[in-house]
Amino acid sequence: MDPLDIARWQFGITTVYHFMMVPLTIGLGLVVATLQTMWHRTGREEYLRMTKFWGKLFLINFIMGVATGIVQEFQFGMAWSEYSRFVGDVFGAPLAMEALVAFFMESVFLGLWIFGWKRLPARVHLAAIWCAVIGSVFSAYFILAANAWMQHPVGVEMVDGRPVMNDIWAVLTNNTLLVHFPHTLAGALSVAGSFLLGIAWFHLWKRRRDGIDTVSADGSVVVGTTGSKGRDETDYRVWYRSLRWGAWIALVAFLGTAFTGHAQAQLMIHQQPLKMAAAEAACHDGTAFSVLSVANPRTEGATDCDDVVGVFEIPGLLSFLAHNDFTTDVAGVNTLIPQYQEAYGTHLPDDPMYGERAGQEIDYLPVMEVTYWGFRIMITFGGLAALAAAIALWVTRRGTVPDSRPLMRLAVLGILAPFGANAAGWIFTEMGRQPFVVVPNPDPTGIDQVWMYTAAAVSPGVGAGELLFSLIALTTVYAVLMVVEVVLLTRYVKGGVPAGMPELTAGEHDDHDEDHGPDGGPGGSDARRDDADVLAFAY
Repeated sequence: MDPLDIARWQFGITTVYHFMMVPLTIGLGLVVATLQTMWHRTGREEYLRMTKFWGKLFLINFIMGVATGIVQEFQFGMAWSEYSRFVGDVFGAPLAMEALVAFFMESVFLGLWIFGWKRLPARVHLAAIWCAVIGSVFSAYFILAANAWMQHPVGVEMVDGRPVMNDIWAVLTNNTLLVHFPHTLAGALSVAGSFLLGIAWFHLWKRRRDGIDTVSADGSVVVGTTGSKGRDETDYRVWYRSLRWGAWIALVAFLGTAFTGHAQAQLMIHQQPLKMAAAEAACHDGTAFSVLSVANPRTEGATDCDDVVGVFEIPGLLSFLAHNDFTTDVAGVNTLIPQYQEAYGTHLPDDPMYGERAGQEIDYLPVMEVTYWGFRIMITFGGLAALAAAIALWVTRRGTVPDSRPLMRLAVLGILAPFGANAAGWIFTEMGRQPFVVVPNPDPTGIDQVWMYTAAAVSPGVGAGELLFSLIALTTVYAVLMVVEVVLLTRYVKGGVPAGMPELTAGEHDDHDEDHGPDGGPGGSDARRDDADVLAFAY
């Protein structure tokens, strides 16, 4: 087994898993801070309940995100030491900034927010959550600054064969970063919007199922109550407002991802044209966007992908994505690969750093199946999330959701769509730059002599057995953490508002409805006992 392949699988699995939590943390954090602002300004009870319920889910995801993110830094030294040596003079600054922001600003202010309820002045407490959320946004910015430099190296000079940063401002204002960052934020808000929509739909459906809310002859909702604060009129407003907020957030976020994605495509055609060609399975120069292509572009010995056939294409759309017109040809794989071979060689250098791979022929074509379908999965899942949001706004215009279990399950399942879009987009971005870990850019705004092959980045002293052991161990640990997170999220989601505010139903006895608390009803013993709540520390 090739240590390089194992190292790539290891980093890919841990990164994608961690990145599943990042957009929810950022997006939901912005929502929670906004909800608390609304409560501070209006004093309405439903906004307080929304803040505490969604805030507890935010905390669960934040904690798991921190736990899984720490491993990423270890891998730079464990499996990618040559890469770390090459980029260390550049990455040191943005990663140090990220660490300071993430572990100081985020953690300090989040701690103040968690333990500051009824202890800090209201405005100071509100400022604490905003500082924590802004810290998470800054943290994402610095991480993306490092990643954008890998896609488009700027602000450095070569010294003894290594890039040394001479302009931190150029690194932090990299044009690749300036389009990646808003695209990532829009994707995070899309995740948060669908999260609110699906969970709120579930609770509105439960109120319908239990006969609390009914529908009048004209289809309008008639809000009811059980007499418990956990299921009163305010509880209805919590879920209805959450659903509408989530749907609008998801729609606006989809538009944001579409516009910023278009900007990314226009940069990609200049900075990484082969990634664009692979994403479209564009073997030959042309203008048409391939909605569906068939055949296997990776048949043995075939690097010109002549066996790829477009089944359904939209003329001119690819040119519009790349050049804002419908007639300019976009270079295909067969045109670009000879250009890459002429510029960067046909074989890996005969250098000890490449080990057994020294002198091997370089395949500049990314794994087309991954880039092609990853790009389409990203667009499809993002579009489905937006479509679901639009349908939800229409269906709930009279104040509630249909009393349909299949529709409820579909709404809950829809939470996964933007997660899938984010993961597919990240995989596409990283896989599309292969065989480079730091990509040479023909774009004149880049520094063309700065690049590194992925084959040169892996740690030379780490064997396949060690990497395989760490891959299995980390994957197992992450699988366990995933189960823990899903169980915790499910428990508190089912518990509803009393799961985040057990004081609401303290002393109540809700014997007729015992399945609404974290581990029982909102008036059940678990909802009233802090020692039964693993997150009792949270406000």
